[in-house]
Amino acid sequence: MKEVCHLVDGYRRFREKYYAHYRALYESLADKGQTPDTMIISCCDSRVEPAAIFNAKPGELFVIRNVANLVPPYESEGNYHGTSAAIEFAVRGLQVKNIVILGHSRCGGIKAFLDGLCEPGIGGDFIGTWMSIIRPSRADVLRRYGDADPDVLQRAMEHAAIGVSLDNLMTFPFVSERLESRRLQLHGGFFDIASGELFSLDRHNHKFTLVPPDGDINQPGELLR
Repeated sequence: MKEVCHLVDGYRRFREKYYAHYRALYESLADKGQTPDTMIISCCDSRVEPAAIFNAKPGELFVIRNVANLVPPYESEGNYHGTSAAIEFAVRGLQVKNIVILGHSRCGGIKAFLDGLCEPGIGGDFIGTWMSIIRPSRADVLRRYGDADPDVLQRAMEHAAIGVSLDNLMTFPFVSERLESRRLQLHGGFFDIASGELFSLDRHNHKFTLVPPDGDINQPGELLR
C-alpha cells in the first residue's frame, strides 16, 4: 500500500469528517437502498467530479462515467454494453426523473477525436470505436468552425457531443416511453474546468447559457433545461 498511501490518508480524512457528518444518512441508505432522482452521465476525466460540482449528498446522484460522456445508440444484440446497462438500471430499476449529460472543457477524448487519433487502426483496441459515436456530427462542426481557433473548434465539438448523446438516449425504448409520459426529463450541462462555471443547454435554440453562480440556495431553480 506504500504507493497509494495518500489514498489511505484520504480515506482516514473521509472517515473523520465526511462520513462522520453523514453517518446517519449512510446507515439509512444501507438499510433502505438508494432512491436517486437524477442520473449523471459524465466523463471519466479526473478533473470533473459530478458529486462535487453539484454539492450532492450520498445517495443523491446515480453516476456513470466514460470517455467523453457519450451515450451510444440503442442496440439489443448480446454484446457488453456498460453505459447502456447503467441507463437501463437507472430508468427501469431506480426510475430516475432526470438524466443529465455533463460535458466539460478540455476533454482529452474530444481532442484526440479532432486530431484524428481515434481513426480505425490508430485509436487502440477500444477508443476509436467508442469515439465513432460522435463521428456523424464531425462534418457539421468542421463546416461551421473548421477555420476557427482550435480552442473554439474543440468547444464546439464538446457541445455537439452532448447533443449526440441526448439524441441517442431517445433511441432507448424505455427512455422514450418515459419521456412521452412525462416521467423523465433529459438535460445537457457543460462544466468549464478553469473557471468552475456551469452552462445549461437550451435544446430549443441549441445554445448553452451560464447558470448563475450566485443566488438564494434555499430557493429551487431549474438549473438544467
